[in-house]
Amino acid sequence: MTDDDLVARAREGDTDAFGELVDRHRSAVYRVARAALPMQADAEDAAQDAFVLAYRRLGTFRGEASFKTWLLTITWRQAINRRRSLSGWWRRIRSDIDAADPAIERPAGDPSPEAVVVTGELNRAIRFEIRRLSPKLRDALLLAHAGEHSYEEIAAMLGAPLGTIKWRIAEARRVIRLKLRERGLSDVG
Repeated sequence: MTDDDLVARAREGDTDAFGELVDRHRSAVYRVARAALPMQADAEDAAQDAFVLAYRRLGTFRGEASFKTWLLTITWRQAINRRRSLSGWWRRIRSDIDAADPAIERPAGDPSPEAVVVTGELNRAIRFEIRRLSPKLRDALLLAHAGEHSYEEIAAMLGAPLGTIKWRIAEARRVIRLKLRERGLSDVG
């Protein structure tokens, strides 16, 4: 059964059909929420809020995008609203965001104590520079590195044209690399 079939059944009051949609998209919804919210509990709450809101607004789903994209857009907005209400969330940003960028050079094998220090300093610098990005660049970058979302899905979630999203992600990476070079921390691509 397709998502469209399940949406039609859910609109007719079939809660099991909506439950199936939740089961199908739970992990994608969580990954989007986690991209905006570093704390697991906050991301879980935002994901739950997104499912509740999607259920309430199911009648407004027009089918212009896939149900998944529509749901992820709701999720992203819920997560951003929650993020705005949390103070100091950037202090707790996930330390693995930088690991998703292959342009950053890292020591191979068992790192020496010096390499551990340098890597820690590089990680802190990357997190600092991500915090300094404009919200539009930062959000696009975090979504791109959060999971398995296509640029098209990110464009739909953020309500921006595909070309704009591609530029924002490339620009965010360029700015971070430039700032790291200025600090003398890395010879990144």
